[in-house]
Amino acid sequence: MYTILKKQELSSGVKLFAVNAPLIARKCLPGQFVILRIDEDGERIPLTIADFDREAGTITLIFQEVGHSTRQLGAMAEGDALRDLAGPLGKPTHIGHSGTVVCIGGGIGVAPVYPIARAFKQAGNKVISIIGARSTNLLILELEMAAVSDVLHIMTDDGSQGSKGFVTTALKDIIASGEKIDLVMAIGPVIMMRSVADVTKPHGIPTIVSLNPIMVDGTGMCGGCRVSVADKNKFACVDGPEFNAHEVDFEGLMVRQRMYHEQEKLEYAGGGSCKCKR
Repeated sequence: MYTILKKQELSSGVKLFAVNAPLIARKCLPGQFVILRIDEDGERIPLTIADFDREAGTITLIFQEVGHSTRQLGAMAEGDALRDLAGPLGKPTHIGHSGTVVCIGGGIGVAPVYPIARAFKQAGNKVISIIGARSTNLLILELEMAAVSDVLHIMTDDGSQGSKGFVTTALKDIIASGEKIDLVMAIGPVIMMRSVADVTKPHGIPTIVSLNPIMVDGTGMCGGCRVSVADKNKFACVDGPEFNAHEVDFEGLMVRQRMYHEQEKLEYAGGGSCKCKR
């Protein structure tokens, strides 16, 4: 039984679950994800593992309620159990001694970037983190990110916390300061990751992004999560989810993410019976 041992609301519509999953907790590494089902008829929901405790046998999942299935997930309580939890899936982040690593998380993307930043810090790197959100009430994991970073920049669109601007604003400032950056890790909305890639590419800074296309089975069988990387088709679930940002076709990815937009809007409004909910 994959019992929810802890439930916490981090910000508006963003929930944290600590789930009993000892086999996954024993094997998972930063960058990997799981796919869960709430019940027998539930949609398969992919979520990156935000933290894990091998001794306690738990993994931490953080998600935003954006559709029917994630709202249903968010309504679950401590003591409830998930029907299925498959993982760890995907290739883990390559953690080495890179030098200075800038870890960027936008919105809910702060959750998966946290264990990556922690692992790079534990490996002896200098970690500069940038986290951003539209406003202060949507920021998550500020204290946790500060604890694993040598420097933490907080950005909000409206300036309600930290500095006003986007995560790319802080990134440009760091580059302009003359700081030698050896690697950038960016996770967040596709448009944010594309903007980060646009900033780093002219400077030749290696940049890795974690992609989140529509995903179904998580094993490379369905092909639903295919993305174009270096003009080749890749499956985010088995070839990724992390890829060289400068080789990703972000425009194609955004088109694929909008494939079920109208059905999702209808379902969210309660007027449909679509099984492609997110």
